[in-house]
This record gives sequence, structure tokens and C-alpha cells, in this order.
Amino acid sequence: MSVAFVKEESAETAAETVLPDRPISPHPNLVTETGLKALEQQLQSARDAYEAANAIDDINERRRQVAGPARDIRYFAERVHSAQLMPAPASANIVSFGGTVRFGREDGREQAYRIVGEDEADPKAGTISYASPVARALIGKSVGDLVTVGNQELEIITIS
Repeated sequence: MSVAFVKEESAETAAETVLPDRPISPHPNLVTETGLKALEQQLQSARDAYEAANAIDDINERRRQVAGPARDIRYFAERVHSAQLMPAPASANIVSFGGTVRFGREDGREQAYRIVGEDEADPKAGTISYASPVARALIGKSVGDLVTVGNQELEIITIS
């Protein structure tokens, strides 16, 4: 019988239904209050997408559409479960998780970033992960301190 008349999945279709898990960072899952809410919202969105995909009648299309949301549910459920909510910085005297630091570079540019958890980090939006090389070099330092990141020296200008 021709394959055209058989209702079996091809190897390609089967591979589309099993997606590898999203990598989980080996670092502690430190989060701000905003970051935890975002993780919970992303988990709910993945659950909603999963439910919508499960309503598809065609079984092969359903399997393809469910694969992404199922993977996202596993990832975000783990991230919400492992989240360690960090308190807001108690002081603006030293750079710490949740705080914003402005620093100057050797070339005269100034940059400001809020130090946050890995899942909420977005340098274009002004946030960096506490596990990033820049944040690791800055945490624990004070205004006026110099730190070296790679081959650049950064000077802390303000902390808030």
C-alpha cells in the first residue's frame, strides 16, 4: 500500500513533536518581585497555549502545536519552583542585586543597569543578570570604585 494512504506519522513529524528542554542555568535562580511575576505570567501563557493546541482536531497538527508550549511549561514551572525572591536593596551605598548602578567606561560612555535575575535580564531595556561578568565585578562595590571587566576599566558613578 502506498504511504499516501497510511495514517502513520513520518519520522519528521514525530521529531517535531519532541522538542529538547530549554537549558536551566546552573546558577541560583535569584529573582526580583517583578521577575517572579513575569515567570508566573509566562507559565500561565504557556499553559493557555497548551490548552489551545490541545483543542486542534488533527492529531499530528495537535502534537506539533503542543510541543512548544509543553516545553515552555516544563521550563517555567521549574523556574517558578526554584525562584528565590530577593528583597529590595537595603541601601544605595553598595551595588547589590535589584539595585541600579551607573558606571563610566574608559571611552567616556556612561551606562546604567539594574541587576536582576537571569530570566528577566534584558540589556537593551537596562537590566543585566547578576551572573553576568559586569554585574559580578560590580556587586559589593561603592561609588568611585574601579573594576576591571575583560580589558576595560569601569568606574561606579551612582548607585540607586
